[in-house]
Amino acid sequence: MNVLDAIGRTALVRLTRIDAGLPCPIYAKCEHLNPGGSIKDRLARAIVDDAESRGVLRPGMTMIEATAGNTGVGLALLAATRGYRLVCVLPEKMSTDKRVALRMLGAEVVITANAAPGTPDHFRTVAERLAEKNGWFLTDQFENPANVRVHESTTGVEILEQTRAACGALPAAFVAGAGTGGTLSGVGRTLKRASPTTRIVLADPVGSLLAGWVETGELLEEGGPYAVEGIGASAIPGNLHRDVIDSAERIPDDESFAMVKRLVREEGLLVGGSAGTNVAAARRLAASGAIRGPIVTVLPDGWDRYRAKEWMQGW
Repeated sequence: MNVLDAIGRTALVRLTRIDAGLPCPIYAKCEHLNPGGSIKDRLARAIVDDAESRGVLRPGMTMIEATAGNTGVGLALLAATRGYRLVCVLPEKMSTDKRVALRMLGAEVVITANAAPGTPDHFRTVAERLAEKNGWFLTDQFENPANVRVHESTTGVEILEQTRAACGALPAAFVAGAGTGGTLSGVGRTLKRASPTTRIVLADPVGSLLAGWVETGELLEEGGPYAVEGIGASAIPGNLHRDVIDSAERIPDDESFAMVKRLVREEGLLVGGSAGTNVAAARRLAASGAIRGPIVTVLPDGWDRYRAKEWMQGW
């Protein structure tokens, strides 16, 4: 057994103070308790396992990923235990804490401008260019189907089992943000198979264009800046499957960060900004009265990656 065997099977906890007075309970899956500190450990292992099985990734090779930080940490665990070099390309908006953590784990970190998708300086474009130029293996979390598959076969299955055990029912709704789309698409497919009436809801930062795309099928809005990291986008990742998603909730930064503070101080859950977005959206859904039954969401990462950010420093 090694550290990779500790990935997954994270706890599902009820948010008893956050859901107090609401007509249905809210449960959160503690993905921040994975060994690398985030839900991205799952897809990192799945992508590497898949590439190794196909013979396109072999010990001694270099992996490269465009990441908000968490997938990079997950890949660093794989690099350390299986003998790879790792290069991580991050946009400059991502926290200093993530850059430091990745370098401490042995990854080479490349910082890009906060450029628009498809432009030469966009972090995904830079990663693709470096991979092609140097012959490195692009793990490509945004398009790699192993990402969706691992959440379909592990995260979604665990949520079904744990929700049944906790309250004797299937989830009435699942709420999550989308960075690559793998969690929402994969978990959504598993839950829909078990219970076609389960609602799959995107939690999206105000400024992202994904909520509008879910509602209309088109990118009709003008995007804007937002401070929450790792979720939201102005281009549609290949792993975000619109046919699985029923609706979207738009959550502004201040609501997300206020919810993080509540999660830390009222529930004892040491989580990051996207957890606040997810739980704020789940709470809105519960308060709407449109759902009868348990609502499940995920806590994607831990607070240690954001302590240098202004929103947390303000505490």
